[in-house]
Amino acid sequence: MEWDQINYFQTVANLQHITKAAKLLSISQPALSRSIARLEDELGVQLFDRKGRNIYLNRYGKMFLHRVEQSIKQIELGKQEIRDEIHPDNGTISLSFLPSTGISVIPEILSAYKKLHANVKFQLNQNSNREIVEQLKSRHVDLALMTLHHDEQEIVWQPLITEELFLIVSVDHPLAAYHEIDLNMAKNEPFISFKNVNELQTIITELCKSAGFTPDVVFEGEDIGTVSGLVGAKLGVSLVPDIQIIDKSKVKLIRVKQPICKREIGIAWLKDSYTSPVVNQFIRFIQRLFEKRSIHHK
Repeated sequence: MEWDQINYFQTVANLQHITKAAKLLSISQPALSRSIARLEDELGVQLFDRKGRNIYLNRYGKMFLHRVEQSIKQIELGKQEIRDEIHPDNGTISLSFLPSTGISVIPEILSAYKKLHANVKFQLNQNSNREIVEQLKSRHVDLALMTLHHDEQEIVWQPLITEELFLIVSVDHPLAAYHEIDLNMAKNEPFISFKNVNELQTIITELCKSAGFTPDVVFEGEDIGTVSGLVGAKLGVSLVPDIQIIDKSKVKLIRVKQPICKREIGIAWLKDSYTSPVVNQFIRFIQRLFEKRSIHHK
């Protein structure tokens, strides 16, 4: 059953006149008659009673017309919902982000955007980097704020923020006397790292390798708050960005001179996939926002 057949049937049913319906639909009368005949063959029942040149919708035709009109109404509603969902001024954006960016970065971006586009809606998801990658690939989210530590051929990623990573120690740790150090000075320290769903685990391992040692990981936390709490409890040291959740009355952040310790966070979306007008508009806004920040910091 094809869409044209449904459309032709509805027109003929409403007019109950083949010639008038053919003219309205801009097709030949024989072609319209054949289309209706094929539809009746597929359904296994006549939909019209024919008397001479006149046709009349019979009770089977009326039953089918009722369902056709319901279906067409639902399709039109679906089309309108999609138009509303993607509209630049009142559509919806599904955005996933790292927990650490939810403290200040995400609120700042959304607050600035809402001032310009108050009716745009957001579906927010907070996840680990690995889970965010899977959300993008499965099309569960439109966009993500994340790191891209390994090459992902399916994902477009544009860097926005470079975060410095600091060696974090308890306030009474011997290394707390330093304001900056080389990372290899911590080679004999127990490390509090992150579970493998967190991209910081990979970053810590590779930075320590660059410094000439393999970290002695004694515990893996799920988030920066947990890791900094364990460091404050004198259970080890770690590498983290300077974010508000860290209790600096219990830990000290020490700048690392060598190697350079940092992570980059960027905006990401699925390559070769459809991005709606409202999503494209938000991407352009974020790009302009961080371009201005970059110019300001130079």
